[in-house]
Amino acid sequence: MSYHWNWHIFFEPSPSGTGTYLDMLLAGLLLTIETSLFAWIIALAFGAVVGVMRTLPSKTASLIGFVYVEFFRNMPLLVQLFIWFFVLPELLPHAWGLWLKQMPHAPFYTAAIGIGLFMSARVAVQTAAGINSLPRGQRLAATALGLTTAQTYRYVLLPMAFRIIMPPLTSEFLATIKNTSVAITIGLIELTGAARAMQEFSFQVFEAFTGATVLYLLVNIVVVVAMRFLERALAVPGYISGK
Repeated sequence: MSYHWNWHIFFEPSPSGTGTYLDMLLAGLLLTIETSLFAWIIALAFGAVVGVMRTLPSKTASLIGFVYVEFFRNMPLLVQLFIWFFVLPELLPHAWGLWLKQMPHAPFYTAAIGIGLFMSARVAVQTAAGINSLPRGQRLAATALGLTTAQTYRYVLLPMAFRIIMPPLTSEFLATIKNTSVAITIGLIELTGAARAMQEFSFQVFEAFTGATVLYLLVNIVVVVAMRFLERALAVPGYISGK
């Protein structure tokens, strides 16, 4: 039995009553972007702190950073989301667990925080690598100027390190956007969830996921182009060759 293609399905009203099927996909895309941005802010914040800890002279700080990275990097994202969404409320005191279960938009916050923590481990590795790639003389010069360790990282090491690791950070941001598709497993109707709902309502599976694929590609192309301009603007002569 041959498949019946129907590209006009995008402009037909969806059973959800929120407009057409295209509107459904665009609403899912908006939620994907919101989740990605929230998760990326968490990933950058936690990743920068843990990355710095991995490069500090303190063995305790370095060990904490190592354990953090290994914990979040070596556990599948899907398992982590299940732990935060299904297991954590059961481990907390009853009142707290009940509050988490009844919290409005719980799938969104769980996905954003879970994906953010998962990606923060990868950002931490990139940050540590960027700091360790700097010449030792920069740290020594900062010490000679009387800067404290915190000031050395804030004014000397981190600004240079982040400029150097901009290209790999672009890849991590793209991975963050794509990782939001896993959130469908905890009930977040982002772009992949919207495409799945569309194919269940209309039975036009190829059209639904083709539309989602095109939207993912468009978003990622915009991110790549924007980050490419940012990379060139922040490129450090002698560290990253211009193209």
